[in-house]
Amino acid sequence: MTWWCTGVRWRVGGGPALGWYGEGKGERESPLAFGDVLAFRAVGGRGCLGVWRGGWRTPCPAAAVLSGRGTRAQCAECAGIDRAHSVAADTMADDPRPYHVYLAWFGSGMVKVGITGVGRGSARLLEQGAVAFTWLGRGPLMAARRAEELLRSALGVPDRIPYAQKRAVRAALPPAGERAGELARAHATAVALAGWPESLERLPCEVVDHAEVFGIEGGVDGAAGGGRLGGVGAVVSELVEGGVVVGTLVAAAGPDLHLVERMGSPLLERGREVGEGRRLVVDTRLLAGWQLEALGKSEGEAADVVSSVPVKPVKEVPAVQGGLF
Repeated sequence: MTWWCTGVRWRVGGGPALGWYGEGKGERESPLAFGDVLAFRAVGGRGCLGVWRGGWRTPCPAAAVLSGRGTRAQCAECAGIDRAHSVAADTMADDPRPYHVYLAWFGSGMVKVGITGVGRGSARLLEQGAVAFTWLGRGPLMAARRAEELLRSALGVPDRIPYAQKRAVRAALPPAGERAGELARAHATAVALAGWPESLERLPCEVVDHAEVFGIEGGVDGAAGGGRLGGVGAVVSELVEGGVVVGTLVAAAGPDLHLVERMGSPLLERGREVGEGRRLVVDTRLLAGWQLEALGKSEGEAADVVSSVPVKPVKEVPAVQGGLF
């Protein structure tokens, strides 16, 4: 039975898990825990994962083969179907479900506004890698959309932040109190604006911080380098046929898994202290669409087995944002 990786999944109140899809078998998950050793090889080529709609995945009709560089494991046809039926496409004006409007914080001066279904809780914020967030309002979809646009235009906050920026600032976060204070000020400014849709209920500021959940706590006033991250050296830029990834999982945020690679010594056992080694980020959006073959015990413990996938340095991106700040 062939299982295809679908990337990282987050559950509110739980940690990350790798998702898998088997045609005719449905979906399953493999929970991940900090301290786990990940050791796998990409095999079989990368294929389109089709369309996920209504709790069911429809296979790609063309069984399209994809490049290893893209962060979306869909061909153009399947991606188009997804977009046409997404909330973002504004084709669901009669959607009866309630929606939240939120402010998400990713780094100093890096705040965005967005909406998510009330039924999903904070899962969307975990998926985006939001270090902290607060709800702003709750109401019908189109009212939430109007409020989102109001905030974007009046306050100058975006509805999207490039993921490279989120990743670049993650290892040097300010203390939790500063994060909460920045969100509280943004929230106060937002809810005081005139023009809110009448059907959208304003919600009080209640900051939720994900740093501990992500394993990245310990900003500039704590452990140097942002908790267990210890700084980030490189990010996987592409998965290739036969490419190997080996390392100890020390943190996870959004789609990213933060690994520490060994340096010429056998893999560390779970529970042992992680020593010096290259910090490697694996964007699991690149894993989606691949079959991942676990390395055998003897192979995985061999001292000469190291990650062998293309990587690139993590760019330093200044966190500069106007509007609220």
